[in-house]
Amino acid sequence: MSEEFVHLVCPHCDGVNRVLPNRLTDKPVCGKCRQPLFNAHPVELTAANFNLHVGRTDVPVLIDFWAPWCAPCRAMAPAFAQAAAQLEPHVRLVKLDTEQAQEIAGRFNIRSIPTLALFKNGREVARQAGAMDTAGIVRWVRSQL
Repeated sequence: MSEEFVHLVCPHCDGVNRVLPNRLTDKPVCGKCRQPLFNAHPVELTAANFNLHVGRTDVPVLIDFWAPWCAPCRAMAPAFAQAAAQLEPHVRLVKLDTEQAQEIAGRFNIRSIPTLALFKNGREVARQAGAMDTAGIVRWVRSQL
């Protein structure tokens, strides 16, 4: 009997990796570039790699839709980074600059920022608008899973 693999997209080279679920906490590295698949920091996505990361990553993906001019977004950034350290490797945390990826923000009907959206298997399952602290982010994500 073989275990099913979990697919993870590398935050460094965008390579798709297969990892056994029971090895997620063993600090897996990318088979292509040999960099860590998790580094306790959010992954900065672009319009070019957004679909790959959200659609091909089997662990839940938490997206912070933000913009550089948004003061609440900038204020929440350290809390989001701290949440990554607590939620990885069971949740991938990513950030998408809505100014640079306006088409994606429009596709997901992002009307206020910051907005957190939780995706499972490439589909949005929950959304929360407004800045949150680290404990609030972690609690909200865990309550949705």
